[in-house]
Amino acid sequence: MTDRPVLAVAGLDLAIGGAHIIDDVTLEVAEGEMIGVIGPNGAGKTTLFNLISGLVRPTGGRVLLAGEDVTGSSVDARARAGIGRTFQTSSLFAGLTVRENARLAAQAALGGGASLLRRPRRGDVADRVASERLEQVGLAARAETFAGGLSHGDKRKLEIAMLLAADPRVILLDEPMAGVGSADVPGLVEVIRTVHREHGRTVLMVEHHMDVVLGLVDRVAVMHHGSLLALDTPEKVMADPTVQSAYLGAPL
Repeated sequence: MTDRPVLAVAGLDLAIGGAHIIDDVTLEVAEGEMIGVIGPNGAGKTTLFNLISGLVRPTGGRVLLAGEDVTGSSVDARARAGIGRTFQTSSLFAGLTVRENARLAAQAALGGGASLLRRPRRGDVADRVASERLEQVGLAARAETFAGGLSHGDKRKLEIAMLLAADPRVILLDEPMAGVGSADVPGLVEVIRTVHREHGRTVLMVEHHMDVVLGLVDRVAVMHHGSLLALDTPEKVMADPTVQSAYLGAPL
């Protein structure tokens, strides 16, 4: 990990009807760093991801990727520039196999579009990329399984494999453990750890499972009422009385 920020938000603001949904958030993320984004429900965590990924345009502030201002760029342009994103709900093609889902993602990333009418041949570049990404997330053995038949944990792994097909510099994971059964959590945690540590990806993760967050991240960003309440190591954040009071006075 270097000290150079690969992602930065500066004075980011989103006001709707006079109410500040995101209020003057400034954050820098170093290359190869992993940050956990936590906070009570309604704190603005997913909205922050929407602003970074381009789904929502801010009313103030900037988003920079590797020093380049992408605030006015579209979702697709940001994805091409290196921002990858998963969502709280699954966005897979349930009627296609695991391999076909990964191949379509690879095909789109290679500039061929994600059309279901154009199936890349086995052995071509898109197929090789898909196979490599499925291997990375531990789904190579389930490549011919229909995506709709996967457990929630394996669906999350497939979504991560599809993100990796585009070779993103920054990965935004929005509640990856949502809906995942307890038996699948350790395997999914290990996939995220491998993506971050062994493959050097920069990761921001919104997650409510504090044991997962504390076991994975380098720093914790605490959102509260749309503002960045704290940003520090897990140990310092957990000991911060201001952070504890944001969670209704209960220790985190």
